[in-house]
Amino acid sequence: MRLVILLFASLLSTASLAAIQVYEFDTKEQEVLFKQLTKELRCPKCQNQNIADSNAPLAQDLRQKAYELVKEGKDRDQVVDYMAARFGNFVTYDPPMTPATIFLWLGPLFFVFGGLVVLWHKTRVANKADSVADMDAAEKAKLARILNGDKD
Repeated sequence: MRLVILLFASLLSTASLAAIQVYEFDTKEQEVLFKQLTKELRCPKCQNQNIADSNAPLAQDLRQKAYELVKEGKDRDQVVDYMAARFGNFVTYDPPMTPATIFLWLGPLFFVFGGLVVLWHKTRVANKADSVADMDAAEKAKLARILNGDKD
């Protein structure tokens, strides 16, 4: 009978395996920094989910490492640099401008500038084609008659 009760109790206690991780800090500043970092760092596996909200094992490992680094006294930049060195700039939602990412940062500006140049060129060509200077003598005379109110 004891064995049955023990087995039944162990089956009911599986809900305790889904416990929330609790982190203890020495100061309030460390806790605030940890919460800020977990909201700013992206889970490499979950794409657009930060490590605070992700339940992936990799995100749990990153939270644990961020906790350890904050407890060691590292500041925000040191923790972000550590994570970026291991997982690339993808872990930050705002990657730095580097030679590898310069086209991602400046590409939209080039497209807007190129579009404005094409638009300017098209309007110049259209205005030039519509100008009176390109008309022959017969067309100019017809235009003058129309503007003066004379009918054909």
